[in-house]
Amino acid sequence: MLTTPHKHFTPWARRLALSLACVGALGISACSSSPTNAQIGTGVGAVVGGAAGNVIFGGPVGTIGGAAAGALVGHEVGKNQRKR
Repeated sequence: MLTTPHKHFTPWARRLALSLACVGALGISACSSSPTNAQIGTGVGAVVGGAAGNVIFGGPVGTIGGAAAGALVGHEVGKNQRKR
């Protein structure tokens, strides 16, 4: 009898993958210097743009498009901010 592979991850597998990604991101960020305002703006813009794109347009295309647009806008805004 052949079994078909699961098309979706189980809840514990998703939590495990998310936890590993967060730990990896924290590990990588510990090795870096403090980010510039442009880098902070890019990250914040990508997150906000991705969330807005998903809400407005829905689906992965809206999320990716919103994240790209948000990253561009966030980078430009952050680049023009003074370092405090």
